[in-house]
This record gives sequence, structure tokens and C-alpha cells, in this order.
Amino acid sequence: MSNYFFNFSKMEYLTKEKPEGCILCLIAENSEKVVKLKVWENDLFIASVNLYPYNPGHLIIFPRRHITDIREFTRKEEQQMVIITRSLLTIIDLTHTPSAYNIGYNMGPVAGASISHLHQHIIPRYPREIGIADLIAGKKVLVEDPRVTCERIKHTIQKNPILL
Repeated sequence: MSNYFFNFSKMEYLTKEKPEGCILCLIAENSEKVVKLKVWENDLFIASVNLYPYNPGHLIIFPRRHITDIREFTRKEEQQMVIITRSLLTIIDLTHTPSAYNIGYNMGPVAGASISHLHQHIIPRYPREIGIADLIAGKKVLVEDPRVTCERIKHTIQKNPILL
């Protein structure tokens, strides 16, 4: 989080006490203790905008049940993850028109997983992403508020229900 320039309204979230328990489980339970940026869900999975995105359109997909390794997926979950990923790529193409994507999991703290609940990242990539803040301050400037991203993606999903 120290690698982003945030506006002052986000400072409260960054400094306030974090809720007990798994953040993604709390999102799945619709807890009022966490910020929810869900764009889509079904009985097995939830797709959400990443609250601290690397780029605009950065989504995470996670199973409702708490697992920590992709080898714990059932066959049905594994198949659905592929379908959901493909559909969300099309949605992000419509909302953000990126040039490329990074897609993947971080399993375990050493791999960069700050949340133990398994989740897949879909990170849109754009030409010329590095700006002056990246070069001088080692910070990343967010050009779109994650809540705006959430609304754009939800609106596009509603207009294109066949995709999900």
C-alpha cells in the first residue's frame, strides 16, 4: 500500500483497525466489516475489484469456500474458474480496453499472498504504464477509483449477461 498515492479520504481505511477473520470470507458473508466491491457472484465464486488495484480493471476471483491451494478445487470449481476468467477478460476488454493481461495466483506469503484465501488476479496491462511518479517516487498513480471500476464492470455485466 505504500507504493500508491492515495487521496486523503482513503487514509481512514488504511489506518483503521482491520476486522478479525479472512477478508474474502467476510466479503462472501456480506459482512459490514469490510469494503465489498463485488461485480459478480454465483453459488461457488465471487469476482471483485481489487481494493488496492495494480491497474484500473484489476479483478480478483475467489471461491466462496475457504481454500488456500488450487489443488483443493473440485473439478466443477476448476471448470467454472476457467469459464469465469474467460468471461471477465471479455468484460474488461469492453470496459477498459487493455493491451494485455497478467493472470495468476499467489499461494503462500513468500509468493506474495497477503490473504491466505485462494484468489486469482486478473490485472489489465496498458502501454506506457510507467509515469513520472513511478520513476521519481517509486509510487503508482491510480487513474481510476476502484469504486468507479466496480460500477463500470457491474454495468457492463448487466448489459452482457450471456458472458457470465
